[in-house]
Order: sequence, then structure tokens, then C-alpha cells
Amino acid sequence: MVAPEWLWIPITIGAALAQTSRNAAQRHLTPVLGTLGATLVRFFYGLPFALLWLAAVALIGGFALPTPNSAFCGWVLVSSVAQIGATALLLRVMAERNFALGTAYSKTEVIQVAVFGLLFLGDPLTTPVAVAIAFGTVGVMLLSPIDRERPLRTLIAGWTTRSAMLGIASGAGFGLAAVGYRGAALALEGTAFPMAGAYTLVAAQALQTLLLGGGLLVRDATVVARVCREWRRSLFAGLMGATASACWFTAMAIEPVAHVRTLALVEVFFGYAISHRFFRERVSRTELAGMMLLVVGLAIVTLLR
Repeated sequence: MVAPEWLWIPITIGAALAQTSRNAAQRHLTPVLGTLGATLVRFFYGLPFALLWLAAVALIGGFALPTPNSAFCGWVLVSSVAQIGATALLLRVMAERNFALGTAYSKTEVIQVAVFGLLFLGDPLTTPVAVAIAFGTVGVMLLSPIDRERPLRTLIAGWTTRSAMLGIASGAGFGLAAVGYRGAALALEGTAFPMAGAYTLVAAQALQTLLLGGGLLVRDATVVARVCREWRRSLFAGLMGATASACWFTAMAIEPVAHVRTLALVEVFFGYAISHRFFRERVSRTELAGMMLLVVGLAIVTLLR
């Protein structure tokens, strides 16, 4: 089954919107469940919805379940561990004194995704896509609240700091996870892209639930107990998380990860624009430049790739 050339674009935008909703739901759960508990919600309550999506793809699309091979299992394992590790590193970044700088450098994920995709999967990196990645990354970093008076100087001078290194490592983990999920879907040779995406999603969420849930049971079982007690409020976060992941995995089964993750930066633009619209904050020249660079990057990756 061959996907239309443009199909990955609305799927990616849908993933960004669902992820925004999931993040909002998780933020409300964090004070009650803690950071790791709120993270577990994403996988634990997302897994049933992922299974429903897999069943719908199989029944409505008439696709048979694929047979997993060693390459698929390897990619899923690497990606699942990398994603959990990247999340832990990002949480560590947020605990740092200079967390804003580290968070900005975590946005280098898009650049690292392009490099990993080229090295591990042979995904081509065209000149327009490279330009789009550069514009989008710089734009997002300028939109990050690092130092409103001297953002560029802070970015350039601070890249060797501990916070920046943790941010870069977090971006590398998320980048490796994204490339690995595409690798897992591609390893299911002869499988239609909707089934490849849905099957990879279920395998990944099941493994991550086992790894993170099992780790929390050993470390602090009360966290898992609180996650179970908060099932009413957690279901929406799980639904949105599964929806976002289903869209990400499907888009990455169609299109190279660098294209998908670059367009995914639209989430930052939407969130930033809405925040300033509701709070009527004044936009600085640096922030306006960041928005313009981000818009140009998104336009290039969708129109000229």
C-alpha cells in the first residue's frame, strides 16, 4: 500500500495537536503523581487505546498482523529505552539551575534526527531539508526563554555548560528513538504503512509500560498505586498520548523522520502564538525573528523537500 505523497503532512500536524493536549493533561497530573508517575500515564493508559487502534486498522483496513523479526524487535527495544532515557535526561535538565539553556539545546533533536536517519536508515538529506532544519532549529531556540536581553550570546557562550550538554544528550535520545521507530516500521517488510505504524506503536508502548512500570514498582510502588487510583483523569492523557503516537508512527512509516520532526516544530509555534494571544505579552524582536525562521523552515520542508 503506497501512501499519497502529501498524507504525512496532516498526520504530523494532527500528532502535534494531540501531543499538545497530552502535555497539558500530564501537567495537571504531575502535582498528584509526580513526574515519573505522570510519565507512566502516557504509556500505561495509552496502551489500551493503542490496542484498539491496531484492531481497527486490522478490521477496517483488512490488514493481517505482521510477524515480528529480529530487526523489528531490536529497533523497538533501542527506541523504547532511548525514549525513556531521553525523558529522564530532560527531567534532569529541568532540575538544573540553568534549565532554560538546557531546554533550548534539547531542540537540537531535529538536527540529530537528520544525522541518525542518514547514518542508520540511509534516509536522504537534501539541501532544502537541511536548510529547513537549520531555520527551524534556530527559530525554536530563539523562542526559548534563555536570556531575553542577550539570547544569541547566551546560546553561543553556553553550549559547553552542563545544562547544555544534558539538553543535547536528551535531544540525542529523542532523535534516536524517532529514527528507531521508523526503522522498526520499515523492518516489517511488505506491511502496509497503517499496520506497520499501529503494530510498532503497540509493541513500543507495551515494552515501555513494562520497563517504566516495573522499575517504579521496584523503586516506589506507591507511585504505581497512585497512577491506578487516578484512572479517571489519566484516561484523557492516555487517549491523547496514544493518538499522538499513532500519528507519529504512521507519519514516520511514510516519510523520513527528519521531515516529520521538522514539521512537528509547528507545535512550538502554535503554543507560543496562543500563549501570547491570551496573555497579550509583547513580542520582542528576537522572538519575532525566531517565529519567522520557524515559519520559513516549516514552509521549506513541506513545499520544497
